[in-house]
Amino acid sequence: MERTRFYELLDACPVIAAAKNEESLRHSLDADCRVVFVLYGNVANIPDIVGRIDEAGKTPVVHIDLVDGLAAREPAVDYIRLRTAAAGIISTKGMLLKRAREVGLIAIQRFFLLDSMALTNIEKQVKANQPDLIEVIPGAMPKVIRGLAQGLALPVIAGGLIRDREDAENALHAGAKAISCSSAEFLSHFSSHS
Repeated sequence: MERTRFYELLDACPVIAAAKNEESLRHSLDADCRVVFVLYGNVANIPDIVGRIDEAGKTPVVHIDLVDGLAAREPAVDYIRLRTAAAGIISTKGMLLKRAREVGLIAIQRFFLLDSMALTNIEKQVKANQPDLIEVIPGAMPKVIRGLAQGLALPVIAGGLIRDREDAENALHAGAKAISCSSAEFLSHFSSHS
């Protein structure tokens, strides 16, 4: 998928459903979001999980680090590209992100913001790995998100600890392009059945 097209999906709906198990996948498929992050699975069932998202008319992105049975090596990215309908991957590993871009997948680098050292390391990692977007966790930190959104030349996704509309709005107003959330209660507000 082209980066521009992916950005357009996030502009149309900045809420990304994050599926961490079968139950949250069902909520993700019911939500009126356009992108679904897959945060579970194994080498045997990931094609089916991704296929269900694709068949629902949504854009699947696989957190490749969380797929059991895939090593943190370039052939794992090739497997996702060749055996699934995924539009992209999420990873903390630079070489996987670089390979994703080489094979035409969206590359999202996930950062865990545990302290100020982790925050200052982001710019260096972005320059080295050249992801299409970054996801920062936890996402309920508007000041930090504002600084990243203003200081980096790529979009920021706020994920983790987004529990309600106020958290989502604060992250988006701070400059996040989108938020990712696995909360069934939060996603139910975006359900096509409500």
